[in-house]
Amino acid sequence: MATVLSLADVDRIATLARLELTGDERARFAAQLSAILAYADQVQQVDTSGAAPDEGAGGSRMRDDEPAPSLDRERVLSQAPAADRAAGLFKVPRVLGS
Repeated sequence: MATVLSLADVDRIATLARLELTGDERARFAAQLSAILAYADQVQQVDTSGAAPDEGAGGSRMRDDEPAPSLDRERVLSQAPAADRAAGLFKVPRVLGS
């Protein structure tokens, strides 16, 4: 059951994403997003009941988590242009809400 998005749907999505779209972009995105939803619906219809989970060669889907050495904190902080060495943190410019 494929969903065809209307221009109103695209407008609502654009508002949520804080995008300003032209008329051409609205129509193009409606078609593209509808095609993506149709493909997702097609993927959902695939019968996977007989498929075994992929366990890889080692019998586990993920590798073991083994500790490894990392960078020296003091050395890294000493090379940072703005760092709070006492707190052990980098200072970065504000991106959100600016």
